[in-house]
Amino acid sequence: MQIFEYGIDSPQLGSLLFSAIAAFIYLFMVARPPSARRTGVKTLAIALLAVLSVVVQGPILLTAALLACAAGDAFLAQDDEKAFLFGLGAFLVGHVLYVALFYNLGSAETVVAQPLRLAVGAALVLFAMASTIRLVPAAGRLGPAVGAYITVIMAMGLAALLTPGWGIVAGALFFMASDTVLAAQKFLLPDENAPHPRALFVWVSYYLAQALIALSVLGLA
Repeated sequence: MQIFEYGIDSPQLGSLLFSAIAAFIYLFMVARPPSARRTGVKTLAIALLAVLSVVVQGPILLTAALLACAAGDAFLAQDDEKAFLFGLGAFLVGHVLYVALFYNLGSAETVVAQPLRLAVGAALVLFAMASTIRLVPAAGRLGPAVGAYITVIMAMGLAALLTPGWGIVAGALFFMASDTVLAAQKFLLPDENAPHPRALFVWVSYYLAQALIALSVLGLA
């Protein structure tokens, strides 16, 4: 399925374009205080990718993962520890759904045929171990939740290596990069240390991750 085969007035292309527009608008809102408008724009960017999946009759696991992540965005857009925990939980669900989706789409033969994927997988495991050692103690009482999240997102990255092509893998790597910088920003780095550039990186890499995963999966379906 090639999304750009559809006309400009089609719901398929319209969903993607409005998602990208919302993502672009949010670039100018990342440093603003929490508000209903800021939350709505952030959530809409990913929710519209879920709409795209529904419109083109994509896998239910993709739609569900995108919706879970959109819910996570809504929670994380708030400046509140309880909301942060709810957001973390929503993204945990999203990543578990992605693991199941990638496992269904892929096979071990893909990794065996491309040794580079084995190297990437080994690097992901080492990176996850280093992140756990550094972030879990810094997270304090949130440490167990952060440790669980690191484990699940590592599993998502490894599952992505099973899928054909590199689009889903690239999306998974962008996702891990975004989450790593976000975690470092929350638990390791002082607030005054360039928060705006970090926030921009987190959002751009996160949206690219979701878009790459969604479009790659829909191209395989």
